[in-house]
Order: sequence, then structure tokens, then C-alpha cells
Amino acid sequence: MTSIDEMLQELCPDGVKFKELGTIAELVRGNGMPKSDFTDEGVGCIHYGQIYTHYGTWATEVISHVHEEKAARLAKVNPGDLIITNTSENLDDVGKAVAWLGSETIVTGGHATVIKPSIDSKYLAYWFQSPAFHYEKKRRATGTKVIDVSASKLATVKIPVPPLEVQREIVKVLDQFAELEAELAAELAARRRQYVFYRDKLMSEAIGAEHLRLGDVGRFVRGRRFTKNDVVDSGIPSIHYGEIYTEYGTSADEAIRHVRVELHDQLRYAEPGSVVFAGVGETVEDVGKAVAWLGSEPVATHDDTFVFTSPLNPKYVAYAVQTKEFHRQKERHVSRAKVKRLSATGLADIKIPVPNLPVQESIVEKLDNFDALVNDIDFGLPAEISFRRKQYEHYRDRLLTFKEAAT
Repeated sequence: MTSIDEMLQELCPDGVKFKELGTIAELVRGNGMPKSDFTDEGVGCIHYGQIYTHYGTWATEVISHVHEEKAARLAKVNPGDLIITNTSENLDDVGKAVAWLGSETIVTGGHATVIKPSIDSKYLAYWFQSPAFHYEKKRRATGTKVIDVSASKLATVKIPVPPLEVQREIVKVLDQFAELEAELAAELAARRRQYVFYRDKLMSEAIGAEHLRLGDVGRFVRGRRFTKNDVVDSGIPSIHYGEIYTEYGTSADEAIRHVRVELHDQLRYAEPGSVVFAGVGETVEDVGKAVAWLGSEPVATHDDTFVFTSPLNPKYVAYAVQTKEFHRQKERHVSRAKVKRLSATGLADIKIPVPNLPVQESIVEKLDNFDALVNDIDFGLPAEISFRRKQYEHYRDRLLTFKEAAT
């Protein structure tokens, strides 16, 4: 930090020049390329949605490809270019950027812009993560359900442009934080694989377990419809199907969202001790995921969920449906349409190992302890990663905040 301060004092004692992005980079808007165009081989590509779900600050490899004839009509991304998202459902994801540092030219599609900068691409990618940029994109964002920041508006954002050697030194420091976090994340991933093995082994070797159909040990009841427009800050606690695989863990005792109290009599509810299953998902993996409801009051359930009530330990059921064996059985019941669906009949036909209640409770206790090691942000490696991320964000924001030179 001191060396960077010294470099700034020596090279730009009167402050750093701020320049509009359009004056230091060429911006090329992407077009086309739905996910249905993806192939196993061909020209590498990055879809805009992958930028905020898969990629970090930079990338050297891609996870998707398209045929050469389709790639010829798409926006080209050369090594050293950035791809930035123009569209998302929330402000945080729109405007996320990844610097492409691979050895070959790739392509991108619609809802994204290729930025071809004259400054260090990783420095610019880091700056796009800063509070200063968040403020600028918020000023330029349009839309409510779908947020958009156009390429033309991005071009007007003022970027601090310190000397190139300062840019590279900042990148060097931030890369060190990123590498440390990556090492911790790799270790955590290894522990999670160990957890999956241990969980499946506990279930498959449960003492005295019978393999029974869910429909033979309990019953499924479908929830009733509510929409995003029904969501309010305070009202009836609710569980939406999408939250089961994006926001909830194995169990929950508080609802993340609420819906209007006027809907009370037309909704269906999960009682404490029941299990709520997602009946719809974009992937086979997501559909059929479940959360044990352990709250003190009933919770409203969406019509694309199924509430399972049984005499079984609810957390045991929620753990059992995470196993590879459950997933293997589930696959034959999931519709193969673009949107994956799983019916109550299909769920009822899937078998899980059912030992007696003391064994169920023992398995839950063991898995709860292991789950805390790999998922609890207040404990172990997740807590260390959380701390390192906050530390990184602190230094990133400090390093990327400059005194602006007078014009």
C-alpha cells in the first residue's frame, strides 16, 4: 500500500485523471447467442448470464462453445478485452465484468458489451467492482423488473486512469487477495465433496433402514399461487419454489420473504415439521430440492411447491433427498421440457432409506455438525473466506479511490 501511495505521489502529485470510458476503450455491443446455441466443441464463448453466475474478475478458459458459423456472426472478444453485462434482474449483477485473458479469440452474445480498453484490462475489471462504479451504474440504470445499463451509457462513465505502472501494481496486490481466497475456496470444495460422500454413506448404511416410497410414509399437497407482485416487507411468511434451491439450506425456521395478508384464506401452508419440495426448476438438479420447515408458525407455499407431511424427522427427509441415490431415481420422473417439472406422483414414487426415529435423529445430528463445517459462515473455512473477502473489498475500495486531478 505504501509503495502505491509513493508511486501516486511521485507520478501524479496533483491527482489522477478521470476519463470517460468511451475515450479509453472501444465498446462493441453483443447480439444473439441463446443457450440453445451451445455445443460441446467449437469456438469458445461467454454468455452474459455466466458472468455473474460462474466467472470471476478474469478468465483464461471458457465453459461453453458455439459452432464456427454461429460464432462468425457474434461479437469477438480478443485476449485483453472485457465482457460486461448490460441486463439483469437486479442492479448488483448488471454491469459485472470479466477480463478475457485466454490465448484465443472467443465470442459473446446479446445483453453484453465487449470493452476493448487502452488501459490494463484487469485494473478496469477490478474497478468495475468498486462502490464508485456501482454509484455510476445506478445513475444510468433503467427498468424495474429487468434492469438495463446500455453500452452508450456505460461509455459516459468516468474512470480513474492512473499511470500504467500504478494500475499494474494495484492489480498485483488485488491478485494476491484473489489467489488466497481461491486457495481457501478449493480447500472448502474438497471438504464439501467429503461431506457429500459421508452423507450418502450414512444414508445408505443406516441401521435397520427399509427403503420405502415417500408416498407410503407421508403425503404431498401442492401449494397455491402467489406472484412477485404479492411480495411485501411484512405479511404472511412464504416460501417460493425458486428460493428452495437458491436461498435456503437443508432447514429453515424463518421465511426469507412475505406475501400480502389479504391472500391469507386462498393460500396453502406448510406446518412446522413438514418438508417443502421445489416442483419446478431450470435444471434437473434443482427440481425436487427440499427444505425442512422448522418455524414456529405455518408458512405459505407457492403452487410450484409440494408440502410433504409424515411422521419422519423432517431434517432427515431433507438430507435424504440430497443424496445421489435420490437424484438417480428422480431423473426418470422429471419432464424434459425447457422448464423441468416434477409432480407429486413422481415424488411419491421415489424411495428413501427409513430407519427408526432414534437413528434418523442420530444421522441428522452428525450431518448438522458436518454441514456447519462446510456451510456455516460463522464457523470454520466459510468464516475464514468471509473474513478474507471483506478484507479484500476493503483494500480494493481503498486502492481504487483516487484524488481527481483538476481539469
